[in-house]
Amino acid sequence: MMKTLAAALLVGAAALPSAAMAQQSTINQTIAGTRLDINATGEVTRVPDIAIISAGVVTRAGTAGSAIQQNAARMARVRSALKAAGIEDRDIQTSNISLNPEYRYDNNQPPRLTGYSASNTVNVRFREIANAGKVIDALVAEGANQINGPTLTLDKPEAALDEARARAIAAGRARAELYARSLGLRIVRIVAVSESGSSYPVPPPMPVMMEARAQAASSKIDPGEQKLQVNMAMTFELQ
Repeated sequence: MMKTLAAALLVGAAALPSAAMAQQSTINQTIAGTRLDINATGEVTRVPDIAIISAGVVTRAGTAGSAIQQNAARMARVRSALKAAGIEDRDIQTSNISLNPEYRYDNNQPPRLTGYSASNTVNVRFREIANAGKVIDALVAEGANQINGPTLTLDKPEAALDEARARAIAAGRARAELYARSLGLRIVRIVAVSESGSSYPVPPPMPVMMEARAQAASSKIDPGEQKLQVNMAMTFELQ
């Protein structure tokens, strides 16, 4: 029995190098020809169809309660203006509510409380950019005295990103063909493809300062164009 077990162990030990060599051979034979790694980029441009602004009311009063009450009254008018302009509830989101004391600082004197400032801000999503300027003017007329934006973006960017992906793959294939011809080789197959990153830039909002009264000229938002980019890493086998 011991001899049989010892013989089995010897046979197993002798088989291990062969298995390791077979596995190593398989790894080495994954790419039999020349390996070519390509990084390619696909780009598309789109006109933004969503504009997001920050609109709010800042009020100041001698007491905290008065500051809050005045703010709530003016903010109710701002919300009514948004509803009258056809902005849906899903496109209005409160982003900040704050109440802060205000002090006066004189030389060599302790700070003196002068009153309170209350702030209420909402983010508003415009699905019709062409009407955004008129809505902003209406907000200012109804008491909004803090306007920031716009941030311009796409509502559904995936279709555009898919087009950029297709362009990146086509660019990578064309570049691989160029390398292959220059080397006197041909593409046998694509070994691997991976998306190494995509870029969907959203410009930071630019502050827009407005007085709390209707302006003679209507505000206007120009959507322009945005670039969407996808990067692909591709590996080819050449022979």
